[in-house]
Amino acid sequence: MMRGASADAYAAAAAVLPSTGDLGRVGQDLFGTADLLRAEPGLRRVATDVSLRGEAKADLLRSVLADKVSPEALTVVTTAVAQRWTSGRDLSDTLEQLGVVATVRSTGDHAHRLEDEVFAVGRLVQANPELRDALSDPARSRSDKAALVTELLGDKVLPATVALVQQSLSGSHRTVAVALAAYQKVAAEVRGEGVATVRVARPLADADRDRLAAALARSYGRDVHLNVIVDPEVIGGIRVEIGDDVIDGTVSSRLDEAGRRLAG
Repeated sequence: MMRGASADAYAAAAAVLPSTGDLGRVGQDLFGTADLLRAEPGLRRVATDVSLRGEAKADLLRSVLADKVSPEALTVVTTAVAQRWTSGRDLSDTLEQLGVVATVRSTGDHAHRLEDEVFAVGRLVQANPELRDALSDPARSRSDKAALVTELLGDKVLPATVALVQQSLSGSHRTVAVALAAYQKVAAEVRGEGVATVRVARPLADADRDRLAAALARSYGRDVHLNVIVDPEVIGGIRVEIGDDVIDGTVSSRLDEAGRRLAG
């Protein structure tokens, strides 16, 4: 979350992010620019130097990125560098996040599917140590890891999902799984939703899932996307985590509480 001057700078850049057009290309261009700024500390320092005029910094980025990115992405970048930033890292983080927003928008009516796919890939990475190690191995090039992602996901998921998983390899987050969780939250925010993690002992029937989503929407004042995890340790009942709130109605938690009372 951006603070201070960076929050205002983020808002200015977000205001010029297009809602139509080749948004997949815009997203990729913003990802590439964010990666460039992270890889080139000198360029990043100049781009966020508060002693330089905003237009001078924008001109510099225009010269660096000329013919390399789309006009729409260039407008976002030059608007961003013309602002004041609380931290140099905030600029590249903003461009990455706006790249996620553009990628989500590129899916149109399939944004809900994108959220589900990003969550599923994150769960796959967490559950598969070999895959997790392969994607985090510093001895493997990023292009090699990206090729692995393409081979693994191929045409099984949306192109936007592949793009986000490949961007999660940039190292901007602690792990690939953490990056994917952050991207899914951005996707939900684009759709005006919250995200709830639901743990159950067995898969929810569609009717039960709809009732739970409706109940959470009433409670939180907006639609809520459900990430359902089947967890045998739950035994029965349901556990819901949404933001900092936890609603624990599982049999296992009630048994634990009963045991604590007996021990006390």
